[in-house]
Amino acid sequence: MRYRNYAWAIFSAIEKHCKLPEGGYATVLDVDTIPVSLDDKQETFFLSETLKYLYLTFSDENVLPLSEYVFNTEAHPLPIFIPKIQPSFGAGFRI
Repeated sequence: MRYRNYAWAIFSAIEKHCKLPEGGYATVLDVDTIPVSLDDKQETFFLSETLKYLYLTFSDENVLPLSEYVFNTEAHPLPIFIPKIQPSFGAGFRI
């Protein structure tokens, strides 16, 4: 629950400070200054990573079982590889 509270605070701050009335979201130039100064651009990672992680934070646990998937740095889910065979190289090598 703690992380959902953090995520909600992040989402609320994005909505309050970054959302544009005409649509889309702008980049904040200095996060330490209020009122914020905005740059007229929406970063490409905002939709593909930031909102995806926020969505997953609030989604049901069955949407993507974390015991079966990991995320790369760009928030793409990758299935966890579990080898079915033991490699024959290297003495004493175990997976």
